[in-house]
Amino acid sequence: MKKLVATIAMLGAGVFAGSVVGSAPAAAATKKAAKLTTSINVVLTSPNDQAFTDYAYQTVTPGAANYHQYLTPNQVAAQFGQSKKNVNRFKAYFKKHHLTTTVYPGNLVLRVTGTHANLVKAFSAKLVKAKTNQRTRVRLPKQLSNKTVAVIGLYATKKDGQKAKAKRSDTDYPKFTQKPNLNLDTTAFAKQYGAAKFTSQYQLDSVTGAGNTGAGQRIGIITTNTDINVGDVQTYWRKVGVNAAASRITKYYTGDSKAAVGRYNKLTGLTGNQIEASLDVQQSGEVAPDAHIDVYNAVSSDATEEVDQQHYNAFTQAISSNRDQQLSTSFSPGIENPKLFSTGTSESIQQYNAAFNQIFRQAAAQGISVFTASGDNGVWASPAKTQNHLFSTSPYVTIVGGTTLPFQATVRGQQQSNPAETAWADISSMSAKDVANGKFNASGGGFSALNPTPPYQLGVPGVNTFRAINMLTYSKGKFTVQKNPQVSTGTASGRNFPDVAGNADVRTGYAVYYSGKQMTVKGGKLVGKMTKTWSVDGGTSFTTPQMAGANAVMNSAMSHRIGMWNPQIYQFAQQLDSPFNVLDDPTSTNLYYTGQPGKLYNQATGLGTINFTKLFAKFNAQ
Repeated sequence: MKKLVATIAMLGAGVFAGSVVGSAPAAAATKKAAKLTTSINVVLTSPNDQAFTDYAYQTVTPGAANYHQYLTPNQVAAQFGQSKKNVNRFKAYFKKHHLTTTVYPGNLVLRVTGTHANLVKAFSAKLVKAKTNQRTRVRLPKQLSNKTVAVIGLYATKKDGQKAKAKRSDTDYPKFTQKPNLNLDTTAFAKQYGAAKFTSQYQLDSVTGAGNTGAGQRIGIITTNTDINVGDVQTYWRKVGVNAAASRITKYYTGDSKAAVGRYNKLTGLTGNQIEASLDVQQSGEVAPDAHIDVYNAVSSDATEEVDQQHYNAFTQAISSNRDQQLSTSFSPGIENPKLFSTGTSESIQQYNAAFNQIFRQAAAQGISVFTASGDNGVWASPAKTQNHLFSTSPYVTIVGGTTLPFQATVRGQQQSNPAETAWADISSMSAKDVANGKFNASGGGFSALNPTPPYQLGVPGVNTFRAINMLTYSKGKFTVQKNPQVSTGTASGRNFPDVAGNADVRTGYAVYYSGKQMTVKGGKLVGKMTKTWSVDGGTSFTTPQMAGANAVMNSAMSHRIGMWNPQIYQFAQQLDSPFNVLDDPTSTNLYYTGQPGKLYNQATGLGTINFTKLFAKFNAQ
């Protein structure tokens, strides 16, 4: 899309799943663009690739030689990163082209900075045709190219750096209709609209009640193309009765400087991205009320860096700093979605996936637990005949799906009820027009198109088999609701996701507070009107940072980091005293995949919801 401000795709009114879509480069680079300073990432291979993978898994395998022997980034560099000699070869080559190189701790990712013209020359960048869209072909000398996984963020053609223009659409500023009851006292408000509903529903209360509240823990929140107002988070935290000190939050600007981002925000005003980032901090910090929150703001105010590079670079900075024991994101540039992936990129979608696997493997070796949302639009992140997904399906991250809690309510004049917790799916709250255009709510889930089935999923009942009811069909740009949907069963392959699930339905949702200038165009000029708003919203964007908060709570009671969840939780799920509540009911659906009766795993909800009292006991016993 052509707007400078990349916005969240609103997947149903009031529902978030942070799709940050890059703007396409202009048809030809201008002289001004060629002189702009920009940065890209060069992701390096590991010279001990299989040993690196083995080490990451051994850190969470009881009895393994390296069990709970988490590495520092410098130790990662020494054991699994590129040698100093090889890194210096990259630096020397880029220096010849008047480019500067930053080496991230771990020796697996470089950040290369300079003018666009010099970057194009150094990489012999050229725009070529590709199967899905245009690609930027890049070339390096053989001794460097054979040590490269991906070059991220270099575009052969580049638009001028520019400020936000007075051209916006209503989707830039989502409008919500549900409001919380602000007359409730702190305790009642937290139980009805706050993360206290999460901690109670999923038995985390007994862990926090024992005095484990995240003290000494840091939670990293990865955002893209936005910043947060710390005061908004404080307002929310005060309302739900938790520690609202501004000192709990630290911002890290992984793209532009704080000053540049501030100027950018004045022009863009309040966007869906800001609301998303705010709720991520609000929810994680409420679940773990004594944890510190680090917010990684990836912003390019002059549009010299595209969102694929911004998002990856933010994760790289967070992981290589090793300050956070858990990371969470509800943003994605469409990692598994060729339609949403930026045109003209220097990396293919397969290379981008491999790059994320590289940095997430480093996170696993360091004992960092990473959580990502599964998405809010079922199996169609964007309208299409074939299934497609937004978020990384790396085997090293825990993907969080959505459920609907039991409820009774009147929605759009109709009485609705849900007697038991099920997979999250809702088309009845949407207008027929919205549904036809792909604006409906459902938990993301299914099979990865890029990653094979990981070893910890193999043999788990329900993995690589499925039961489905195709409630919607897509044809000629529109979805149609099926009056008599057909049931199908079968097998598939690839990384199954999500891994776990939690409440994400707006009908049983959570409060969020945000403020800022709502920008509109009047007389050809961009003007802003200040707004301060409470709303009730839903989405896997809520339950994902809640999971990170729960991890911080458990981590604060342990002598070691929990580390990568997945190999551990899939083992726990197969034990007699499983900490998971399996949602295998065949009526539990994400608008396509359903529960598989008698199976431990279901593509609509993964292993199911969590009993954190049991999960903590399992982690602690090891």
